[in-house]
Amino acid sequence: MSSWLIIMILVSLLIVAVSMLLLFHWDVKRMTKQLEEISKNFGTNELVRTNTHNKNLARFASKINQLIHLFKQNQQSVERREMELKQEITNISHDLRTPLTSIKGFSELLTDPSISEAEKKEFLDIIQKKIDNLTMIVDLFYELSQLDSSDKKLTIEKQFLDQIVVETMLMFYEEFEKGQLEVQMDEGTVPAVLADNKATVRIVTNIIQNALTYAKSYLKISFEEREEYIWLRAVNDVEAINATKLERIFNRTFRLDSSRSGTHLGLGLHIVQQLVTKQGGKVAANVHENEFILEVSFRKWD
Repeated sequence: MSSWLIIMILVSLLIVAVSMLLLFHWDVKRMTKQLEEISKNFGTNELVRTNTHNKNLARFASKINQLIHLFKQNQQSVERREMELKQEITNISHDLRTPLTSIKGFSELLTDPSISEAEKKEFLDIIQKKIDNLTMIVDLFYELSQLDSSDKKLTIEKQFLDQIVVETMLMFYEEFEKGQLEVQMDEGTVPAVLADNKATVRIVTNIIQNALTYAKSYLKISFEEREEYIWLRAVNDVEAINATKLERIFNRTFRLDSSRSGTHLGLGLHIVQQLVTKQGGKVAANVHENEFILEVSFRKWD
């Protein structure tokens, strides 16, 4: 009697083991089919599912789903970067085509024997300005490529931010005069900051160029000491701005007004953001009524 009981128990265990093995085999086969469907239709949100209570198999399915999720994230990132690249190419073409078209047009006019010497001088001045504009755009693209280079190292040392701002502003004196822009700047003493000189000059330059492109009548520069940071605040009046655009204003491909010619706004402010961040600072943009407010911070020098 005991022998038959043992045999019955063993048979029962064998049946249970075979059933579990068959269920495991069926579930693996089902998961494999799910993966094939996911591979064929990868744009869907389908994931691998298992009906067994096997912890190892459930953990395996979970890891596969994590890989699917990561791969989809990477795919979306690649697609988004491709879209941004296309937009960048469009913007670059626009930025380069506009001054090149002007240079070509005025160069052709110079060959006209009927124009006066005064007109020739005027056309040459315009051509020179367009060449300067092209040079500035090319410089911006070069600097952007350098930002992504691991070989580009910043030299962080003591800098006098207010002096850098004054010296850079003087470089654009003629542009401010021609644009009839009123410039206001704090005259108080500003504590020294920790920063790279060339990077800081580029930050200030891009902020000024942004104001020259979009300011209506004035630019105000001020400084504020907040804990371990010195904040540079640039305020200029502008046409109406949709506040929702501020979230994208530091994007490489963004233009505040795509119909405006001249400096690539998104590129200039993108470089500002990257350089400020690399130096341990922060950057923020805001709109209040008809004013565009740009703030960047630098670590104080102790």
